[in-house]
Amino acid sequence: MCLAIPGQVVEILDDKRAVVDYGGTRREVNTIYVKPELGEWVVVHAGFALQILDEEEARETLALWDEALEAFDAEMRG
Repeated sequence: MCLAIPGQVVEILDDKRAVVDYGGTRREVNTIYVKPELGEWVVVHAGFALQILDEEEARETLALWDEALEAFDAEMRG
């Protein structure tokens, strides 16, 4: 299964690359499919920004991730 994760653009490197922050972890991503602006949220999969999200949608998605991880942790603890 493959997952796409939302992150916030914190630096534009050039017309094909940007740095995206995932809650404190920063990674360089390829932006050939979308042209985000500084501060925008993007969905990233396999190192490629695939879609620009509004902040509300990005935060809702991240909240769902948190819920899923909490449920997984609870399940693993028994």
